[in-house]
Amino acid sequence: MNQSNPKFRDRAQQMIYVVINPFVKFLIKLGLTPNAVTFIGLLLNILVTAIFIEGAEKGHRGELSYIGWAGAMVLFAGVFDMLDGQVARLGKMSSSFGALFDSVLDRYSELVLFLGICYYLISHHYFYSSLFAFIAMIGSLMVSYTRARAEGLGVECKEGLMQRPERVITIGVTAIACGITSYFIGGDFKVYLPGTTVQVFETISVFTIPLTIMAVLTNYTAFKRLLDAKAALDLKDKQNLGL
Repeated sequence: MNQSNPKFRDRAQQMIYVVINPFVKFLIKLGLTPNAVTFIGLLLNILVTAIFIEGAEKGHRGELSYIGWAGAMVLFAGVFDMLDGQVARLGKMSSSFGALFDSVLDRYSELVLFLGICYYLISHHYFYSSLFAFIAMIGSLMVSYTRARAEGLGVECKEGLMQRPERVITIGVTAIACGITSYFIGGDFKVYLPGTTVQVFETISVFTIPLTIMAVLTNYTAFKRLLDAKAALDLKDKQNLGL
């Protein structure tokens, strides 16, 4: 991967901070700690899961408004992923445990989110989509774990597609798009191959096709990070041995 991507991410991050910093300062004045902000993010993701479960239990198969509302909450919860770090920096409250607490709760937040998605898809009999959602969950976890394990061994491992911000944005935006699309064309809209009964698209595909792509890209990223880490660790071992 070229090096322009991290630079673009850094620039985008700095632009976002310009927008959110006034709110960050407000949170600091309220006396909120970075750990409290992180915990709020977890609670919001639990709420997302509750929306998906509500849609699974009370909504019918073609009622996709629940997905749209869940997507909006995903993006709102994602804001708190950025807020906790800024509260720590601007409030001079950074700590080693805070970094660990943030990482652990981020994993819980993501796993809880995918729990809700899988529950919804299985309940409405979208079997293959639920399978890909589960594979995406595995890939998401391994992207984060590979980086953490590599950095624990002294190797930087940050590059790759579908890091946490991209995953949050993808799920949130496509879920909202799915809800909006269902409002205009209906939740049971389907497209078949001409002259066949083979279904190639339905309204929920607006949400599930990106999940399928995410399943591929997250696992690719985890594997690519593993290979990059291997190269860096092999070089480090050679340097330590004086070879």
